[in-house]
Amino acid sequence: MKIAETSLLNARTARIVPLTRLGFGGAPLGNLYRRVEEAEAQETLQAAWDAGIRYFDTAPQYGLGRSEERVGQALTRFGQAPRTLSTKVGRLLEDCAPEDVTPEAFVDVPQKRIVFDYTYDGVMRSFDASIARLGTDAIDILLLHDLDASLHGKAGEAENLRQLFTGGGYRALSELREAGRIAAIGAGVNAWEICETLLHEADFDGFLLAGRYTLLEQAALDSFLPLCIARDVGIILGGPYNSGILATGAVEGARYDYAPATPDIMARVERLEAVCAAHDTPLIAAALHFPLAHPAVKTIIPGASSAAEVRANMAVFETAVPDALWSDLRGEGLIHTDAPVPGGATDAA
Repeated sequence: MKIAETSLLNARTARIVPLTRLGFGGAPLGNLYRRVEEAEAQETLQAAWDAGIRYFDTAPQYGLGRSEERVGQALTRFGQAPRTLSTKVGRLLEDCAPEDVTPEAFVDVPQKRIVFDYTYDGVMRSFDASIARLGTDAIDILLLHDLDASLHGKAGEAENLRQLFTGGGYRALSELREAGRIAAIGAGVNAWEICETLLHEADFDGFLLAGRYTLLEQAALDSFLPLCIARDVGIILGGPYNSGILATGAVEGARYDYAPATPDIMARVERLEAVCAAHDTPLIAAALHFPLAHPAVKTIIPGASSAAEVRANMAVFETAVPDALWSDLRGEGLIHTDAPVPGGATDAA
């Protein structure tokens, strides 16, 4: 199966970093919320490869190295066929006592603790450790992971930026890029504001933005995404379902932004569902296709923890969404007036 291709552009060398429009998000393979058996993990990755997906994203955080190791195992099967791989820096994994393990939302993890470090040494150590877990020296995109205030608070974000720009973290990224050990640099975060801050400070090639440009949220359109267009910076769109609610709909227990959805979010999703139902279109299909219409968004990476979920993502990706649906969403005030939409629909029906 052939999935349309796109690319990121290396800001310094004009090197093209190929991507498939549909990529693979590796967080679930770190045992996010539930244990995934080794055989199931490999079946999942194989299903993605067989479906034509050639972009795979992972990170040390995902299962404290487990996701990277599983992706690395799959890479040995994929051989020398072209593929694009991204991982992240900022979290070092250190051996620790059982009571000091920091699994976050992952289960059945190795006996490791997370130490945040965005300095020169921290970036280099994290990169080398990822290389070892992945079993490859061909990491294409290296992303600063979760350095923003949403996780660390304002003071923590300021310290992370100090480590990055004064403590040598950005210099490490630049050296790796200039040496050809990686092809592109950026950040993988859950907040567009930190991406905008980074773009004003230095050259970055792209950002993995999770959950902040979706059918539910489009504030990034006001300043950040136009800046990306002006700077030719690409967006890898993670979390297209806002942690689940745009996949499940406003059902009991629906999750938004990694937590139970609030009543106002549930009410907005119910309105989105009603418009989708009027056009005989699943909400999940509208959620997956909507962000891809923005010219800065190069690929979208829904996660999967089983081969069945990969196939379901492919089915959604191939689902046609009628132009009139977007017009009605705009007419109901449910999407930003300036949001590009598939098919170019602009007027309310």
